[in-house]
Amino acid sequence: MSNASTFLDMKRRGEKIVVVTAYDAPTARIEVEAGVDIILVGDSVGVNILGYAHECEVTLADMAHHIAAVRRGARDIYIIGDLPYATYDAPEQAIKNSRILREAGADCVKFEGAQPEIVRALTAAGFDVCCHLGLESQHHDVKRRQGKTAQAAAKLYDDALALDAAGQKFLVLELVPQELAARVTRAISAPTIGIGAGAETDGQVLVVNDLAGVTAREFKHNRRYGAVGAALRDAVGAYARDVRAGLFPAEEHAFHLADDERTAFESLRP
Repeated sequence: MSNASTFLDMKRRGEKIVVVTAYDAPTARIEVEAGVDIILVGDSVGVNILGYAHECEVTLADMAHHIAAVRRGARDIYIIGDLPYATYDAPEQAIKNSRILREAGADCVKFEGAQPEIVRALTAAGFDVCCHLGLESQHHDVKRRQGKTAQAAAKLYDDALALDAAGQKFLVLELVPQELAARVTRAISAPTIGIGAGAETDGQVLVVNDLAGVTAREFKHNRRYGAVGAALRDAVGAYARDVRAGLFPAEEHAFHLADDERTAFESLRP
């Protein structure tokens, strides 16, 4: 199994790190077969799978449940799991809740915001920590680009350095200018994982529903690599038409009693 040092070595060699989300065992299995490096079980499970209106509705139990499912489908891959909203407000709370995610199967825990004291506490307790700057879905009601002014960019840059000094193993940069992401990537030791942060981060992450075309909404930072939603809609529609027309199930889909068992059954229940 990979560990955090594997990805630090990849950064040093200039090798890009491939990260994608998963929320269930079958998807995780497919992603491993496809050759991804890291699976992120993100709080995006809330809006993509659970039908919540916002990521802040995701609970610790939700995260543990889906991390465990992903681990069952991907036994050997490195998994990052999100600490959900209001579960890391203090060091002791963060440690307690990170243990739950680790027991579920996470190799690394991720949280949003510039909180070096939380990084230090988790690192001292033996956890790999992934930090997250830029758009913070748990804390920003409106999802828009961050770091658009010089002052805002400088603040994010300084926050990245502080988190690195505290011991982060990864840093996700979401919806920030490419120039800022590039500067941060060069300045810190930890690998940077970008989403809407341009091409100069050490790795990239996308939500699997977005890249596969399950999500209906288009995002500037996303590229659709498939049309899974349309394919599933077509498949279910064809099934519904066949059932209504009496075309499914056909004879080849049926099972039959052996002739002697059928005769015996009919004698028992004439």
